[in-house]
Amino acid sequence: MTAIRELPFEEARPIALGRTANFIVSIAILLTFSQAWVFPILGDKGNAAASGLVRNLFFPAYGLGLILLATSLSQSFRAVLRQPFLIALMAIVTASILWSVAPDQTERRVIAILATTLCGVVIVAQRSWAELTSLLATTYAILVVLCFAFAILLPSIGIMHEIFPGAWRGVWSEKNHLGGDMTLAVCIFASAAVLNPRQRILWVVFVVLAIVLILLSTSKTSLVAAALGLGGLVFVLLVQRGAIMAVLVTWITVVTVGSVAAFVLLAPHVFFDLLGKDATFTGRTNVWGPILRQVEQRPWTGFGYGAVWTEEGRWGPLPWIVKQAGFRAQHAHNAWLEQLLGMGIPGLAAFILMQVQFLIASIVSAYRNNGGYLGLSFILCYTLMCITESIAVNYNDFRWVLFTAIAVKLCWPDREAQAY
Repeated sequence: MTAIRELPFEEARPIALGRTANFIVSIAILLTFSQAWVFPILGDKGNAAASGLVRNLFFPAYGLGLILLATSLSQSFRAVLRQPFLIALMAIVTASILWSVAPDQTERRVIAILATTLCGVVIVAQRSWAELTSLLATTYAILVVLCFAFAILLPSIGIMHEIFPGAWRGVWSEKNHLGGDMTLAVCIFASAAVLNPRQRILWVVFVVLAIVLILLSTSKTSLVAAALGLGGLVFVLLVQRGAIMAVLVTWITVVTVGSVAAFVLLAPHVFFDLLGKDATFTGRTNVWGPILRQVEQRPWTGFGYGAVWTEEGRWGPLPWIVKQAGFRAQHAHNAWLEQLLGMGIPGLAAFILMQVQFLIASIVSAYRNNGGYLGLSFILCYTLMCITESIAVNYNDFRWVLFTAIAVKLCWPDREAQAY
């Protein structure tokens, strides 16, 4: 009798869904986390019953993520091991239940952020860079079409009327959300055009449509971020044209970045005018001071993941922040302050180290492989957006899924991605 050879762990392959089924499942996950359906359900005012329904509608995405995990268990496990700061960050998020000012809320949201992060990992475990950009571009193409459809056919939803009247918001609740998402879409469409030559014309068209949506949202910061992201992609295109070109472009880039930094430091008022902001970033800095004063009370632990902005009890920091800021903010309006407030110095350090690892891996990939096209353009946009928006480590959030997915993929080269 012929002996049955037992495959070692690293060669064993799980039962696969198949390319088409995997693609469809991944699209469903991404569209769920895009929250493009939330605002049409809740409307401007929202209600408690609808909010409960919205929370429950994320569970199918969690389930689909577990299905993808079952089909790529060993790949996902080995890929995430290369992101030690992501592991540390999730450990700190989970541990914050112990010291949270609202442990019941933190516990629910910890489950949500772990599931959200897992979905980011599993959608890249078996994909090359070309396949990943195609997947993300397809998702954003659907969202772009929906934004135009709602603004044109249902302007009561797609266009703002009370605050910033006339500004487009597409399928989201306000214009900055549309502008921010379309900024990332520009990077993804442009990367897909480079890495998928047969679909290049299609993705270039969507680059233009995404830029149009940014303009219609009237978000100048998003427009600057999109330009920065495209600049990063052009940098990668040039440095991969040979050693001499790489040296020349690198030198020019270093000089340019240094000059821009000096310009911002010496003439900040001109910089703010270009962004369409004042020195307070449209009032955002008014909440940063009160946040830092609250952080002084718990610098090493923070107040618990996801607990600050909905806990109004006397032991929480929110009443003090509202009193000192003079208005009620929905978040910290800064991704780094958000981590500091919720998880203290260790949580902030884990996120910053993950972000630095992302940036370094993107720069290395820019000179060595295809990962630099999406990685570098994305991290440049994402980092700029972190200054004024709390877009990091957010549960049920599309942007955190994208950040996690690309960060993991940068440490998981195409040659190690298993076929379906």
